[in-house]
Amino acid sequence: MQRRDFVKKSLGTAAALSLPLNFELPYQDDYSILELMGKEDIELFGGKGINLLEEAASAFKEMRAAAYGDGYDIQIASGYRSFQRQQVIWERKFIRYTEDDGMEPLDAIDKIIEYSTIPGTSRHHWGTEIDIIDGNVKVEGSLLVTKKYEEGGPFAGLKSWMDEHCEEFGFYLVYTNEPKRRGFKYEPWHYSYAPISIPMLAAFRKKNILRILQDETFLGTEYFTAGFLRSYIRENILDINPDLL
Repeated sequence: MQRRDFVKKSLGTAAALSLPLNFELPYQDDYSILELMGKEDIELFGGKGINLLEEAASAFKEMRAAAYGDGYDIQIASGYRSFQRQQVIWERKFIRYTEDDGMEPLDAIDKIIEYSTIPGTSRHHWGTEIDIIDGNVKVEGSLLVTKKYEEGGPFAGLKSWMDEHCEEFGFYLVYTNEPKRRGFKYEPWHYSYAPISIPMLAAFRKKNILRILQDETFLGTEYFTAGFLRSYIRENILDINPDLL
């Protein structure tokens, strides 16, 4: 059976079942909390500019080749990201919002989690996530901007291609434009390799995420109340494309 046929069959079944909190997918590996939080070195594949788990890298290469044949050069703007890298992103924004912009810490945290995850909770820790652009298009300024993927934008063609074909290769949009979805804002560039990320999320949900985050000591953690963390887990970690649950 070809990859795309297997992916369609297995993921279609999972989506139809609306997996409950403790559901275990077949063939699920026992992922460690260090691996899930990006604190453990993992073997990455695909070469420079890809850096994904082996199966995800292979699927990405197949998808990239198919897109290239249709005139799109899928490039990964961001793939695997370690805990340390996510901490740098988080603390840089926290300092900018609180010190440079004069925001209160709680307001700064709310601003950060519009697009950026708390270190240790990023899906990019898993080696299954890609933020993509079209390498055939020259773009000035920031790349990962929503309007650049909308009609008339430089990446609109790539977004349309992905809408039609990405699931054939096992990739699903994570933070959709569903009006009722909460948590992170719409990210038309962020896709997840579902055959691996679904069981990884299932394993992550079994950990005591709230307690683990309360034990962290990076900038801003002193403002992480239990209520805030419960809301963050419910809305930012779990309110995603239902096909990825």
